[in-house]
Amino acid sequence: MSEQRPSGTPPARTLSERIDTTRPHSARFWNYFVGGKDNYEVDRRTGDQIKALFPGLVDVAVAGRQFLGRSVTHLVRERGVRQFLDIGTGLPSADNTHQVAQRIAPGSRIVYVDNDPLVLAHARALLTSSPEGATDYIDADLYEPETVLARAARTLDLDRPVALMLLGVLGHAADFTKAREVVERLMAGLPAGSHLVVYDGTRTSEGMIAAERAYIESGAVPYYVREPGEIVTLFDGLRILEPGFVRLSEWRPDAGSATVAADVDAFGGIGVKE
Repeated sequence: MSEQRPSGTPPARTLSERIDTTRPHSARFWNYFVGGKDNYEVDRRTGDQIKALFPGLVDVAVAGRQFLGRSVTHLVRERGVRQFLDIGTGLPSADNTHQVAQRIAPGSRIVYVDNDPLVLAHARALLTSSPEGATDYIDADLYEPETVLARAARTLDLDRPVALMLLGVLGHAADFTKAREVVERLMAGLPAGSHLVVYDGTRTSEGMIAAERAYIESGAVPYYVREPGEIVTLFDGLRILEPGFVRLSEWRPDAGSATVAADVDAFGGIGVKE
């Protein structure tokens, strides 16, 4: 039975009504940088302006996708992980978390979390599971970690290890202390043997700092680049796996990772809860 709205309450907007095509959008903007088609003129125009200012931002986008593939591959193949909670998914593209994981272990179970209407509209159509595994997509907010965990538990067994993925997401947090507390609450709800996977853009070049300023001034939802020494505190209480919290180009590189600059302005790593 549908829930009855109080008198005078406006009807809930559909996904399409919630999508604003007049302002740059982080998921569409990043989609443009990695060669996707799910973006609008405003995203491409902003992207081109920032690329002209700092071409290295494209390397950050590409390196982030490569890090996703290498980190998930390592977790499944070397660490035996079969469950993933991917928060702030972004627009689906090639080699999403479930595709990488289920290619190695078809029984892997993946839950994606986002509250962006554009991402939701695409993800429900594109993210499908292998027959042996499971993939779910939930509309939820990172800042409600207990709700996220409760809804993820419909698909994941939270008594068994889970990899919590936060890839290029926490830069959107204006209050990093609050973001760190949210991550702690999420990890507190996961058992020993669970992993935290994080990468974000970093204040490691003047070009990246200028790109941050230009992106915020474009009217998009702000993204704040931070010092690596601040971001790494997300792993407090966890054991960081080798090679540590490092530039994405240095995190277990393989032959397919040589398409970005070695000094890419993004750091990432994996920590394990023991």
